[in-house]
Amino acid sequence: MQAPRSRVSPAHDADRERRGLFAGLMPVMLALAALAAGALLFFKPADPGTPRDSTSTAAPATAKPARPALSADEERYIRALWPIHGDVERTTMRMSLGQIFYTTKDLEAPELKARVEHALGVYKAAQSRIQGLQPPDSLRAQHTEYLAAVRLFEESAQEIMKMFSDGREDHLLAAHPKGQAGADKIREIGGRFWPSEFAPH
Repeated sequence: MQAPRSRVSPAHDADRERRGLFAGLMPVMLALAALAAGALLFFKPADPGTPRDSTSTAAPATAKPARPALSADEERYIRALWPIHGDVERTTMRMSLGQIFYTTKDLEAPELKARVEHALGVYKAAQSRIQGLQPPDSLRAQHTEYLAAVRLFEESAQEIMKMFSDGREDHLLAAHPKGQAGADKIREIGGRFWPSEFAPH
């Protein structure tokens, strides 16, 4: 039985096979589009010197009560995490968009591979930087969860890299759940650390 050929192999797929593969990847395309759109909407880098638990003086009377003020140690930790968070968010968005563009044939395999390799480097560096931080006891659980989220992003990227070895594009589908789980963790943590970045549900 002849093995199915992939777009990343030297041989060209038949049009019917391409249409079938495209249809099979539609769910992950939609999920990746939602993930990338969410990053574009909610990732709004702000001045890390501005406290993120402050409230606007023009807030309506029906606004929710102000969040408890952060301790000096909590504020210090959150400010130290902010640039790492920015690197992780930008890299994840770029890789997600790369997968979409690859699936729609607007990005070639070598370009996607370069994005994924770059992402792996960013995720490894982010883990080292996070492990070097000293969270206060009150934020230790969030520190552990953020580190776990970055590891999920790394595992997702490693799954995508397999596609460039065996030519099977279903690795894109297999990679998505871990990437989404990482994004969910970071969104949950970010809602506390940077409430102005993540809109309420």
